[in-house]
Amino acid sequence: MTFRVQPITRAQHLAFVSARPSVSHLQIPSWGDVKPDWRAESLGWFDEDGRLVGAGLVLLRPLPRLRRYLAYLPEGPLIDWFAPDLERWLRPMLAQLKSWGAFSVKMGPPVVVRRWSADAVKAAIADPGVRRLGEAEATSYEPLAEGVADRLRRMGWRRAAAGGEEGFAAGQPRYVFQVPFAGRSLEDVHGGLNQQWRRNVKKAEKAGVKVVPGGPEDLPVFYGLYTETAERDRFTPRPLSYFRRMWTALNSEHPDRMRLYLAHHDGEVLAAATMLTVGDHVWYSYGASTARRREVQPNNAVQWRMMSDAHRLGASVYDLRGITDTLEESDHLLGLLRFKVGTGGQAVEYLGEWDFPLNRLLHRTLEFYLARR
Repeated sequence: MTFRVQPITRAQHLAFVSARPSVSHLQIPSWGDVKPDWRAESLGWFDEDGRLVGAGLVLLRPLPRLRRYLAYLPEGPLIDWFAPDLERWLRPMLAQLKSWGAFSVKMGPPVVVRRWSADAVKAAIADPGVRRLGEAEATSYEPLAEGVADRLRRMGWRRAAAGGEEGFAAGQPRYVFQVPFAGRSLEDVHGGLNQQWRRNVKKAEKAGVKVVPGGPEDLPVFYGLYTETAERDRFTPRPLSYFRRMWTALNSEHPDRMRLYLAHHDGEVLAAATMLTVGDHVWYSYGASTARRREVQPNNAVQWRMMSDAHRLGASVYDLRGITDTLEESDHLLGLLRFKVGTGGQAVEYLGEWDFPLNRLLHRTLEFYLARR
């Protein structure tokens, strides 16, 4: 079978996404509007009968002073990754991207490799002989994942080094934490929380913490907490304009794509978080909180409200996004991992991101540039 790969309209792209139960929020057409420094294109795969059988959101970032681009498909494209003829899917994609002036392609196959239960992660953290999550015995394995990796290597793809999300150092987390909802009642989900989590949710309720949905007018309040969180947790905050653009772009595509939740206590907002929904997959996207009055547990209250609403929406999974794979106490992100493990979900390893150099000289120049940053 020969696939024809060509640009498609946003309407075609959105229809393809909407027909699938779970698609990354980074692969919907509106995500391109969230990233103004990248040029966004929707790409489609057509079979011999002219049917659209695959799609991908491509973000193109220009190389400084040159009309050449890094082409990036975050957590995509949406194709049959387990097809034995995977090269027939990817070769025409590379040809199309090269015709647009791409010198390098980065993509993130949405292929799960391993999973660890909450108990397995807790045991790994407690074991001084285990320094990284990948060294711990997994609870389950995807038997076909390694075959996908082997086919990519044979085609000339290389696993990318982990990077940030900004500029050329594009990158999405290889390890995430998810709470499965499929086939579980909300009571089952609540029962899966660890004892400390259940205690904190109850404590917040008794203290009078009220979690309410917010609107775009509440984004500055969220942002104030977010910048405080960034200073406390040592990361560079995004500008307020990013979140306003995100709200407008995503909710213009679907009226309930992005939600904002605010935890109120005694007339003050103590915590806030954003939630994204595509199909039956729900993500906790950005969280923010103040260091004041932590004893009333506003963060647990916000998360439990979002989990409850996600369950009512019919979600099959609640995704808490990236986690550190470093299990040493010196890692300042270990506390966040412990917080997420308390939900009783599971750590999930994806295949990671892969690079294909269409122009080896420019690709090496990019690698050198990133190494110097």
